[in-house]
Amino acid sequence: MQPFIPDRAFFEPRALDYPIGRDIYRRLQDLGVEIRYTTSHNRVTGIPGDDDLQRYRNAKRTLVVGVRRSLEFDTSRPSAEYAIPIATGCIGHCHYCYLQTTLGARPYVRVYVNIPEILERAHGYIDERRPRITRFEAACTSDPLSLEHLTGNLRRLIEFMGQEEYGRLRFVTKYDLVDSLLDARHNGHTRIRFSVNSDYVVRNFEANTASLEERLAAARRVAEAGYPLGFIIAPIYLYEGWREEYEEMVRRVSRAMPPDRRQGVTFELIQHRFTRPAKRVIEKRYPKTKLDLDESRRKYKWGRYGIGKLFARTWRAIGSCPGPWRIFGPSPFGASLSPRSKSGSGGKPLAKFRGCRLVFLDQIDPKTAETRAVKKWYHEP
Repeated sequence: MQPFIPDRAFFEPRALDYPIGRDIYRRLQDLGVEIRYTTSHNRVTGIPGDDDLQRYRNAKRTLVVGVRRSLEFDTSRPSAEYAIPIATGCIGHCHYCYLQTTLGARPYVRVYVNIPEILERAHGYIDERRPRITRFEAACTSDPLSLEHLTGNLRRLIEFMGQEEYGRLRFVTKYDLVDSLLDARHNGHTRIRFSVNSDYVVRNFEANTASLEERLAAARRVAEAGYPLGFIIAPIYLYEGWREEYEEMVRRVSRAMPPDRRQGVTFELIQHRFTRPAKRVIEKRYPKTKLDLDESRRKYKWGRYGIGKLFARTWRAIGSCPGPWRIFGPSPFGASLSPRSKSGSGGKPLAKFRGCRLVFLDQIDPKTAETRAVKKWYHEP
């Protein structure tokens, strides 16, 4: 996939006090990007557009470079202990993404330049928890890999965590621009996860992201560079032909992985769900979306902060297994899971990964259709 080049960039004046800010400024100048200034990365005006939809699309093509003022990290359970803030907003147009409502009226892409201060705070969190491992998620509010060619911030985080005995970094991506990270001194302390899905989902709901083949090729390069590797299948989305396409997707993941790099690969599975506020935003920003938002086909459940989510009624809970395991088909998402050589679904395994640990999020009890959080989380080596 071609690297992202913004149509315009806004700088906070203080951002140019930092070497990273000045480096980004020079890169954007060399690319011929229009540069403006703003008093705050939280309040950017002047993004063009005749209506809300045009302004939204133009905002996704706008880069804002600022200083992260709050150095208190949000929690990121169960993925990690903390979310480490290096960027906010995403260049992708994933119709189902929770950032549609999380970012509200500020969908532009923000990057932060006071990385030394952010890393110093991360070191403090690690010290507070030692000798326990402290994990940091870098992709809670953005896909930072899509911006790495402009900022270099992921490499800085990776090499910082590589030197921390009790610190670990993890991030997920839908992009393939990993080459600048392959020779980073990661020391096995950063897990790179790739979001994968069926061709139907990628084609219809994940505009301006890398293709599945590009993501799998990048995953292979990451594995060969010695990084711990993971995959997220999210959202698991039901449509006509979903079983066959998800089975084929699992096969493609298996074929892409070098046999000697499969040890310790992790999988996370998340079903499709949405809130009513998100539905209104999605239908406004993507009026021709094929995303199924029919509430009559969903089970409503109250969530955090008093906002309920609507889950697929047909989802069935499946347990996790510690590995070694094999993926068989068909079953809930096109594959059933078993740590043994036999499966209730029968047939030959679709994939084999010895030593993998499976993680299931937002499982729904098949009898009550109630959501329950997974109590156990895998251990990051």
